[in-house]
Amino acid sequence: MDTGSVSFFLFLAVCSWSGTLGGVTTTTPFLPVDVGASPELMCSYSADFSTPRIEWKFSKEGYESFVYLDGKLTEPYKDRAQFFNTGIRLDNVTPKDNGTYTCEVVKVTPPSLIGKVTIDLLVRVAPSVPTISVPTSVTTGSKAELRCTETNGNPPSTYKWYKNEMLMPENPKSSQTFQNASYTLDAKTGTLTFYPVSKDDTGDYSCSAGNGIGSDIFSSVVRMEVSDVNVGGIVAGVIVAILILALIGFLIWFLCRRGYFSRDASAGKKVIYSQPSETRSDRNFQQTSSFVV
Repeated sequence: MDTGSVSFFLFLAVCSWSGTLGGVTTTTPFLPVDVGASPELMCSYSADFSTPRIEWKFSKEGYESFVYLDGKLTEPYKDRAQFFNTGIRLDNVTPKDNGTYTCEVVKVTPPSLIGKVTIDLLVRVAPSVPTISVPTSVTTGSKAELRCTETNGNPPSTYKWYKNEMLMPENPKSSQTFQNASYTLDAKTGTLTFYPVSKDDTGDYSCSAGNGIGSDIFSSVVRMEVSDVNVGGIVAGVIVAILILALIGFLIWFLCRRGYFSRDASAGKKVIYSQPSETRSDRNFQQTSSFVV
């Protein structure tokens, strides 16, 4: 398609649009507030809008609903929000109010004019006490996974780990104290993994969760003990098992020698009798029988 054709289609598209975009702005495109606050979501429009119609919408994860429509608050918001000028105030917000709020302004008289602006509301919640999961007994050379989690914080928390009350860096090689340790630390998931574990990893472990709202929240302390594999115990167990098997074999041999497992010589013998046969001569009656083993 040549340049002239493209220009022609652009001209048709512009001519087919009956309205124009007007100036609608906000001073708070991103509005972080603490849980329980009453934020004001404001938008303003240019003088081009005379007798405008104003609407507010809420959208989150593909879901969209009206907050303010046809000059009044909708049912879910009428008891917990107020409309003033061109903005809305939400009372006692919770994490459910997180999302995008759209202010749309429409000029209802010709020539038509429309404009809108969005505000992302983030309701911040401090983290709760994190739950810690630490194996209490581990053998050297194995893999040990320690976990720290909490689900109340908004935005999501990041995590730190402590050994014997000392902060563990994400990169152990960056610290003289932990440079010989073999671990990986994921601050986003709160997972601390040792592989392979050494006896030097024995200690008291705790973690903290934080998301910038107030101070970090600390977990309880759990001790992890790392010990060597008990080779002597394993060898002793194998020897005991061999002795038990040898004893069982000896008992079977002894019982067989004593004849406890031999079959009786008379067992299995069968006696079969044949019926008497008759000849035509009654004088030569003879009863025959046979004994078969």
